[in-house]
Amino acid sequence: MGRTKARARGRRLAAALLAMGVVIGPAALPAAADGSIRNDQWHLDFMYASDMWKVSTGQGITVAVIDGGFKLDHPDLVGQFLPGKDFSGGDGGVGTYINGHGTQMAGLIAGTGRANGGKGAYGLAPGAKILPLKINNGSAGAVVSVDFLDQIGKAIDYAAGQGVKVISISQGMNSAKMDPGDVAKLNRILASARARGALVFAAAGNEAQSGNPVDYPGGLPNVVGVGAFDRDGNVTAESETGPQVALVAPGKDTVAPCTTPSGYCDGHGTSDATALASASAALVWSAHPDWSPNQVLRVLINTAGRADGGTVRTDAAGWGSVRPRIALSNPGDPGPADVSPLPADVAAASAAPTPAAPSSASASASASPSSAPAAPPKVEVSSGSGGGSALPVVGGVVAGLVVVAGVVFVVVRRRRGAAVPSGGHPYV
Repeated sequence: MGRTKARARGRRLAAALLAMGVVIGPAALPAAADGSIRNDQWHLDFMYASDMWKVSTGQGITVAVIDGGFKLDHPDLVGQFLPGKDFSGGDGGVGTYINGHGTQMAGLIAGTGRANGGKGAYGLAPGAKILPLKINNGSAGAVVSVDFLDQIGKAIDYAAGQGVKVISISQGMNSAKMDPGDVAKLNRILASARARGALVFAAAGNEAQSGNPVDYPGGLPNVVGVGAFDRDGNVTAESETGPQVALVAPGKDTVAPCTTPSGYCDGHGTSDATALASASAALVWSAHPDWSPNQVLRVLINTAGRADGGTVRTDAAGWGSVRPRIALSNPGDPGPADVSPLPADVAAASAAPTPAAPSSASASASASPSSAPAAPPKVEVSSGSGGGSALPVVGGVVAGLVVVAGVVFVVVRRRRGAAVPSGGHPYV
């Protein structure tokens, strides 16, 4: 689903040049000049991963990844997978796949770098474990909206029942294509998962330049919608915007384990950003295991980065760039355990689940996190240097777009080449 292409890459510039981040989709990637894939993972340098790992690697936390299958024996992921479950209705179990999307998401979260004598790819939370949950996202045949939502819902319910803390869903479907009854059922499952202690992250979607539709589950209550930004500090042109965006994370030029012959892919999209936001939650929760989902999310929101010093959220960047480094070193007051920091969740608590997009009242660009301390700083949406705005969409469509019987399903990612970073980022 999505395009993959081989492209030559030399070593990336040193960490000083890797001061800003984005995540991209899987183009097949040969090893770096010295054989170390880690040298290509600029987003880890941007997020100060080495410093964070002295405090937390995500140990003790399980992240459920809901996707289309996983390469369980990838050298960078051996030992990271717990026994999973297949909800796809296909044959072969969670260890079968048609593309590398699920493997990449797992690798961005919990890769260990063990491949090639320790020269492989790392995840942001290498101490975390992955619960692989397979759905039919086009990798196991035709998908219709009822099946998609039902499989997502069953996977979420299963993960919450297993006591999983973080659920990462780099998937999405145009909300206009969904049956209201199916959405109401999924809303109930999501509310139950939150009540049982799980925090659900989902991609905002990659169709900002194609009508900017609201994608579900990313646009539903009790879900943390995640957008993507690039290494110049711009929300990417493909990253969908709206009141459903709570946070943004690196979403361009990320390198991760995958299923190509080289074993590694170069990716971009809100899929990647979702995986990194989920890994960020794992890092924080590992350091504060007694916190509730609301407290973990509140701290991520309150420590998010906003280059322009703003005090309100925006529809493009939400409350800003997730910064687990700050959340670990200076988390501040996590606030009440039983109050969600997301206005959409508060509004939904007193109303029956609805398939409609989040209300304008609960998603105002000036809304601040409920019961949160001071509002976090803003993320810079446009480049301050004038050297480049958000990168254009390539190819006219999102990779992974599948049309079946009038139903549009989107695996939220695309592939393309990447430029070498050329400067520092203003809000690390």
